[in-house]
Amino acid sequence: MPADQTQHLSGNAIDAIQETTSRIVDAIERVIIGKREVIELTLIGVLCEGHVLLEDVPGTGKTMLARSLASALGGSFNRIQFTPDLLPTDITGALVFSPRTSEFSYRPGPIISNVLLADEINRAGPRTQSALLEAMSERQVTVDLERVSLPRPFFVIATQNPVELEGTFPLPEAQLDRFLMRTTIGYPSADDERKMLRRFRNTVPLDDIQAVTDPDTLQRLIAHIQDVHISVAVEDYLLQIIHSTRGAANIEVGASPRAALALARASQARAAMSGRGFVTPDDVRELAIPVLAHRIIPTAQADLLGKSAQETVQEVVDNTHVPTEPVDAR
Repeated sequence: MPADQTQHLSGNAIDAIQETTSRIVDAIERVIIGKREVIELTLIGVLCEGHVLLEDVPGTGKTMLARSLASALGGSFNRIQFTPDLLPTDITGALVFSPRTSEFSYRPGPIISNVLLADEINRAGPRTQSALLEAMSERQVTVDLERVSLPRPFFVIATQNPVELEGTFPLPEAQLDRFLMRTTIGYPSADDERKMLRRFRNTVPLDDIQAVTDPDTLQRLIAHIQDVHISVAVEDYLLQIIHSTRGAANIEVGASPRAALALARASQARAAMSGRGFVTPDDVRELAIPVLAHRIIPTAQADLLGKSAQETVQEVVDNTHVPTEPVDAR
């Protein structure tokens, strides 16, 4: 094994992460057919204790993905349907006065869960959207100066419809930056859709999913992710991609330092899921678009040319030299 690919994790830890995540993915694939890559990206978000934004048209399985993930993880699941009249306390909960005790007590909101589905998040007003910011970044909510810790792990899957934009409130950059990744499920292939029709003709998909792990076990696996080794060469490669977004001709605002941390952590999770205790350039390349595309702002000229943020990030990655020779890991 090259010097810069020394495993900092024990073989048992790597095996546990790979085996558990593989079983989770297999369980979810019984419901979400033909979308293994999206499932793995979502699970990377869980291992990083990050959050995932799904942008897709209705009916592609966003809600089903969130519910099946919660079932496979063995944790609690809540769903919030975002609407223009939704209030922040509808998410966080509120202090309720009890005539019996003459005291206020906290009544938990749906945010108190392991997996939270924020459905059509862009249909709520900015004030309500911001109620998620503290929870997503600090894993706590504050209700009338009372701080309430969220259960661990805590994971948000938010969805929005990129087609129907009338009556919606675009997510501000500060909130977009709280999402580890943004991705899409997309339509299934013809063969996968045929399998779906036949498999679920007389059954309820979620009935087939059994818990693969539990929150306590998952939290122990999450703690190992930060120990996955990143060599100096791979670290330089990652930073070069980040810095290139800040000087690219088609990018007005490049990736932030938080984006660099997110890309590094996601790469560590992908490596562990692949059974490795070290990150490779391929880990960084494969995750650059879902981690970075929603964190940059293309120029007006790029918009006029019809060039998406994903295409712009891909250009940066393609133009960045990939390290081929390992260096000493120090």
